[in-house]
Amino acid sequence: MRAMRITRDNTLELAELPEPVAGRGEVLVDVLAAGVNRADVAQTAGHYPPPPGASELPGLEVSGRRRDTGEPVVALLAGGGYAEVVAVPEQQQLPIPAGLDPVEAAGVLEVTATVVSNLVIEAGLRAGEQVLIHGGSGGIGTTAVQLARLLGARVLTTVGSPEAAERVRGLGADVAWDRHTTDVPEAVRAEGGADVILDVIGGSALADNVGMLREHGRLVIIGTLGGASGELPVGMLMGKRARVIGTTLRSRDPEAKGAILARTRELVWPWLESGELRVPIHARLPLADAAQAHRMLREGGHWGTVVLEVGA
Repeated sequence: MRAMRITRDNTLELAELPEPVAGRGEVLVDVLAAGVNRADVAQTAGHYPPPPGASELPGLEVSGRRRDTGEPVVALLAGGGYAEVVAVPEQQQLPIPAGLDPVEAAGVLEVTATVVSNLVIEAGLRAGEQVLIHGGSGGIGTTAVQLARLLGARVLTTVGSPEAAERVRGLGADVAWDRHTTDVPEAVRAEGGADVILDVIGGSALADNVGMLREHGRLVIIGTLGGASGELPVGMLMGKRARVIGTTLRSRDPEAKGAILARTRELVWPWLESGELRVPIHARLPLADAAQAHRMLREGGHWGTVVLEVGA
């Protein structure tokens, strides 16, 4: 099969590799397209190794057809998605939502499962609460803005340009700020603070995020773009009776992922099928152009997510 592998000097190259063998509880999926995520970029750079036992190839989500039944599915992986065939635990796949382009569906599962896992399951976001979403124009951000609005929350978000701010307001954000020209902590406090913050920045934003929380607020950290460590104002956290939650999706076992996917299907699939929620696709590129897709994510400014066209 064709696949993109990571070389010793941390670049991507197209190669012919043996197909994976399905293990106990797994099925083979012939891949149509693969979603591109920041975790893939970090792994290629040598900063985010796959969990033990997972494929060394990058790629955390695909769309394709089950080889045993022919059913069109999307699948969540711990690795291996940049290939023509993947082996997937039974629990980690869902039917493609009705009406979705099957190629673009490759960019749906990772972002929706991440947002459901963190805003709904971990943070318990409720109607009437106020949520701050950092990075509202990326794949996770655009999905989180829409999902929070559909859940009945008031949505604040940060983006990288005035144009992106206008676009995320079109997705349902009540307030959107250009982070380059706005004192975000001051602006959020002027809005009354946040009950929930979804943070992809990490360490460098830790103190500011705690400062922006309301009483009983929840800070959910899902990325470390700004560093892996930071200063935690413990006294302020205690005074607000707030919580800091750190989570990952990739390293969870199939049963835990299956529970998240079941909740994602229940909550999000009807909105995807009705068109009330959509995952913007910034670009569709051939598998051989995976390095270009990674550059798009590194440089920023993309709107939504990127997918790689793999199979026929």
